[in-house]
Amino acid sequence: MAEAGASVLLLRTCLALLAFPVYLLSFLGLWEPFCRKVFFPFILEKISTVHDKKSKKHKLELFRNLADFRSPSGELRLLEIGTGTGGNFQFYPSGCKVTCTDINPNFQESLTKNMKKNQHLHYERFLVAAGEDLHQVPSGSVDVVVCTLVLCSVQSVSSTLREVLRVLRPGGAFYFLEHVAAEHSSWKYFWQQVCFPTWKLVFAGCCLTRELWKNLEEAKFSELKIQHISLALPWTPIEPHIVGYGVK
Repeated sequence: MAEAGASVLLLRTCLALLAFPVYLLSFLGLWEPFCRKVFFPFILEKISTVHDKKSKKHKLELFRNLADFRSPSGELRLLEIGTGTGGNFQFYPSGCKVTCTDINPNFQESLTKNMKKNQHLHYERFLVAAGEDLHQVPSGSVDVVVCTLVLCSVQSVSSTLREVLRVLRPGGAFYFLEHVAAEHSSWKYFWQQVCFPTWKLVFAGCCLTRELWKNLEEAKFSELKIQHISLALPWTPIEPHIVGYGVK
């Protein structure tokens, strides 16, 4: 165990040396604004293209019962946390009223492109908001909340889930697809530990080793369905995922 810990520290140091320019820019206070405005929107679009292809069958299965959560009026009011480039729009049913939220407003170009591709939806508004603070959204005002590849980077998973439950109407549903920590005894987890500090810095706070299924199990959903899946993305430590939904 001690040898494994020492190996992780050594390899972390090597990786940090390779990423030294990023650490230097971070020390000077220049990396975060550059990452938010330029690097992360650019790299997320590239990663999303690959991830969307790998996850398409899982998303088709995940979202196939979205329409079951329409309100009594027949409307489906959907709030997406961390909309990013809008890669999920294609999976939402026709006529769905979508409110987009993201803490980073710099995805506008890709988001607008996906909105034009998916004109079967009604786009209500775009809110610059963190998942932990959705005060602009009234309590019990939405039928569905969607969150994909977002809980890895929120400041507080538990606070985000409390906000999800607050904005959902009774009987509404929270849909998720997230990368998570690998099995602790696996090589995948070893490399997640090695990459953790540099990955978090480079990819805008993304944490590789969160056991998000535990947070979901602790949240007060009346019904929870979670499936552990594997989505292999070349040269990345984010293969283990969970997918499912919880009902308020």
